[in-house]
Amino acid sequence: MDPPFFELTAKNIPHRLLQNYAQKFANGSSRTVSEILTGDETWIYHFDPETNRMSKEWVEEDAPPPTKVRRARSVGKQMWAIFFRSSGFVEAVALEDRKTVTADWYTTVCLPKVITAIESQREKTGIRGILLHHDNASSHTAIRTREFLDNSGLKTLPHPPYSPDLAPCDFWLFPRLKDQLRGRRFSTNEELRGALFQAIGDIPKEEWKKCFDNWFTRMKKCNRLSGRVF
Repeated sequence: MDPPFFELTAKNIPHRLLQNYAQKFANGSSRTVSEILTGDETWIYHFDPETNRMSKEWVEEDAPPPTKVRRARSVGKQMWAIFFRSSGFVEAVALEDRKTVTADWYTTVCLPKVITAIESQREKTGIRGILLHHDNASSHTAIRTREFLDNSGLKTLPHPPYSPDLAPCDFWLFPRLKDQLRGRRFSTNEELRGALFQAIGDIPKEEWKKCFDNWFTRMKKCNRLSGRVF
């Protein structure tokens, strides 16, 4: 008999975990997919140079290649935790003063703001039924975090270890946002914040839903490979 969805053991991860995802959410077609809240943290730089692909230029066949100045990534940066659902953006929380993400910050600053945002979006139901998906970072799995989630009533979805290709922030949102911000220089965290929220706001509503469709497609592919990350 398969183990209950929320009682998977390390021995069963990731293959059995993905099987349970497929069953619970009908391979992504279930309405309950809208109740999944996913999020993670990432560094956003005051200046991140364009990639070689982004800076390519068309030139005449016999013309010399254009001269390009190599610019290094800025030392200035800020950590952001960003959360979203298939219906769209939920909340973004900045970690001030370049501190390390800890269970203390996660449970006293970050998650309370996320819960408040969810409650404002779902005035009748609040966080009831919401399933938080985050990776296995120490701040996410610490005893303090587990106790906070238990007390708040917010349930979680397990995440396969060492699987960034199965984390929506890693395979979709963060690369997309950083591509939009590359090549732009921000003098302050306030400027960076404004640009970040503008980039988030520019994402069409249907793209958030497509991300979750892609997520379940990746799970199915991983399942076909018997749990091996691709």
